[in-house]
Amino acid sequence: MTDSTTHPLSGLWQPTQLQKLYYGSGSVSKHLIDALPKPESKAFIITGTSLATKTPLVAQVESLLGQRHAGTFSKIGEHAPIAQLDEATQLVQKDDTIDTVISIGGGSPIDSAKAISHRLHSKSNKWLFHMAIPTTLSASECTMMAGYTDESGLKTGVRAPQLVPHVVLYDAQFALHTPERLWMSTGMRAMDHAMELMYHGTAAEMPARWLCLQAAGDLFDNLPKYKADPKDEGVITKLQLASFASLGFLGTNIKGGLGLSHALGYALGSPYGIPHGITSCLTLGHVVKIMAGKPEAAEQIARFLPFIGEKRSGDDKKDADKVGERVLKLVEDLGLDRDLRNYKVDKDQIPVITGRATGQKEGDLYHKVEELVNALF
Repeated sequence: MTDSTTHPLSGLWQPTQLQKLYYGSGSVSKHLIDALPKPESKAFIITGTSLATKTPLVAQVESLLGQRHAGTFSKIGEHAPIAQLDEATQLVQKDDTIDTVISIGGGSPIDSAKAISHRLHSKSNKWLFHMAIPTTLSASECTMMAGYTDESGLKTGVRAPQLVPHVVLYDAQFALHTPERLWMSTGMRAMDHAMELMYHGTAAEMPARWLCLQAAGDLFDNLPKYKADPKDEGVITKLQLASFASLGFLGTNIKGGLGLSHALGYALGSPYGIPHGITSCLTLGHVVKIMAGKPEAAEQIARFLPFIGEKRSGDDKKDADKVGERVLKLVEDLGLDRDLRNYKVDKDQIPVITGRATGQKEGDLYHKVEELVNALF
């Protein structure tokens, strides 16, 4: 048996190369230097303009590194455009003393750091040691995939087990600088991971699905608490750990994309400038309701109910549909986008989006997704 299946008592889990996970307020200042691979390591920072210019976070990491700081690239934009990747890769390539890359920010800087390592490996056969300091809940630090935007504006990417960051530092003090709407929407992205991993054909029951159940429960519990008090560092840390649990145990055995909500997210995201956290807000609840019509998926989705404060009825389809309704209600309660009114997407794009997400031009799934996309207008 080489793959996991939706049957819980048969499967395989292969851990990633993650070596250390630090969490807790102040963890960067406490552990950054100790987490470097060697005493003489030189580290290059990858981040975005806002973090570098509007917060003290990047300067703080540079100061902690001292002589170990080899440079900073702070132009990484949303969805990691390829031109910025090219520029950053050239800078790192010029200095052969650099053995470490430190990503500070959300999915775009983290994915960019992975992509840079992948590019350098293709030229020099050397992988960079990657330390991630996430400032959102999108959980890119948990995966072996690096997504970026090509010249045409479409999301593409690379994949390798060596792209999983070696060290992750969850520091609530860093998350205090993240805009509240961005934090909550990426929390829904983490929810998207947890729910789609539950019915993924190659996800392991242990520990992946067990952790996804806990992750969803903690996200349902703590996202409203964060909305009520965005400065509560305990709640922030709980959300960071829920984000990790949503994807940190998918393992290197996972095959294929995560699921339909993610496919829709890529179809809606970079082509129309919609953040991936928001795409999850738009799609996840509706996709869960579609998947409730598939017996194997419904069986797994129904398992979420006790973790989100609901009782199971014994009817998997009905219970899975209820999970979808609860997701839609959570998005509403958090005050996040439930439709496309705030984005420049015309109705003539419905077949384009549907085709990209399904890889089809007709059929039952195509028409269900077409209906879903149409309802977002």
